[in-house]
Amino acid sequence: MIRSVLTVSSGTLASRLLGFARDALTAALLGAGPVADAFLMAFQLINVIRRMLGEGALNAALVPAWMRLRDGSGPAAAAAFAGAVLGTVSAALIALTVIAAAAMPLLMMVLAPGFVGSESLQLAVTNARLMLPYLAFAGPAAVMIGLMNARHRFAIPAFAPLTFNIALILAAAALLLSHRDSHSAALVMAATVGAAGLLQLAALAAPLRRDNLASPLRVTFDSRMRDFVRKAIPGMIANSGPQLLIVAGAIVASASPSAVAWLYFANRLIELPLGMVGVAVGTVLVPELSRALTRNDTAALANAESRGLELAAGLALPAALGLVVLSEPIVRVLFEHGAFTAADTKATALALGNLALGLPAYVLLKTLSPAFFARGNTMIPLLATLKGIAVAIVLAVIFGRMFGIGGIAAAVALGAWSNAASLARSTAATFGFSMDAEARRRLPRIVLAALLMGGTLWLAVQLLPTMAGAHTILQAARLAILIAFGIAVYGICLLSFRVIDWRGMRTALMRSGDLRP
Repeated sequence: MIRSVLTVSSGTLASRLLGFARDALTAALLGAGPVADAFLMAFQLINVIRRMLGEGALNAALVPAWMRLRDGSGPAAAAAFAGAVLGTVSAALIALTVIAAAAMPLLMMVLAPGFVGSESLQLAVTNARLMLPYLAFAGPAAVMIGLMNARHRFAIPAFAPLTFNIALILAAAALLLSHRDSHSAALVMAATVGAAGLLQLAALAAPLRRDNLASPLRVTFDSRMRDFVRKAIPGMIANSGPQLLIVAGAIVASASPSAVAWLYFANRLIELPLGMVGVAVGTVLVPELSRALTRNDTAALANAESRGLELAAGLALPAALGLVVLSEPIVRVLFEHGAFTAADTKATALALGNLALGLPAYVLLKTLSPAFFARGNTMIPLLATLKGIAVAIVLAVIFGRMFGIGGIAAAVALGAWSNAASLARSTAATFGFSMDAEARRRLPRIVLAALLMGGTLWLAVQLLPTMAGAHTILQAARLAILIAFGIAVYGICLLSFRVIDWRGMRTALMRSGDLRP
């Protein structure tokens, strides 16, 4: 399981790093004014759809159904079901793209009420319409990813999204070199989003065709497809809880100039550990739990859930504390270039520090949800997600008026914790936690190690010169030293508390098995 998580995490890390490069270029190109707010609001809408369909979101409904058919009726029946899903999802999303393009002005007025009466509204509508073709490509790509995950083939789905960020980086770099004005630059970037979706689909299509996983392609709405849709839609919404919480915050933030951009760039930094830990663990857990449930193997079920919780806590807690302590230097090094000012850095860092407090909750959601998805239950995670969104919106309105962007970010974090607490209660009430003795021993020690790392890192930040006005290379070197120091302290604590055993881990990673990348 660790080997598979590392495969998904590696692809996610590469994608997120390219995403940082993309966002740094976007920040330098557009800054944090009305044009940036409009572009990023439109991009956030498309990005939420991208996350709802991608990053293993369809695993919730597709993987358990496909595995049951393969084990019960054979590979041909599973391939026929996959072909029906691929054809039907593709047709439905093409129709949805056309409808969304027509309804985009109304949709943007709902998502960004603060834009009404300003130039940002029409800019956001135009940008979103240019990005919409991506939606038609994202659906079939998500089905392909789910089918590969069901076969424990994680490498290609993990690395295919790199094409999306590479296309946008090349477009942004070309625009910076050509010195385009921000309005036309935003339009070119928006149009590139659709083309990037086509590239990602092409990267996935070849291995799917070679393995004949989805054949024949057809559009159908029979009982099996209706059952799939009933489970897929709630599962996709529930799996996109972190992104929907940010959208909830952006709806409130749209009333304040530049606040959408600050919240967006802060959230981009949260998505690195969330993708590497939460998405990776969740993607691997669904097929693992589905296989254990199919075989009625309670020991394998407990082992998968326990290791998932350990990995999630062991990586999310230090990441959250590190982002809180290092929020301002991280934002300054990554984004304070071109049109992105020092004032933007302070506001974005404030949002980042508060958003980071919700990171463990996000990862907990990604770890608990697969237990429901593997059992075919997508409604309980959906209800927990909707409750968290409602909490985030109410608190964002209150805290936003009192504390500005920092209050909105804190409201989003509290919404995440509300979501996680609701799902944890449902887990305990529905089928209980399958946590073994090793997990009960390790988890408190992981928490202690993370707290020691956070405190030691805070002291190191106070002792090292800030270098706020120094060259970017010097600031980046200081940041790298602090991050390396934090990782070293945390690793020493884990070894001292006997949470990890390097020899045993190395043996596990090298052991042959059926979890192929």
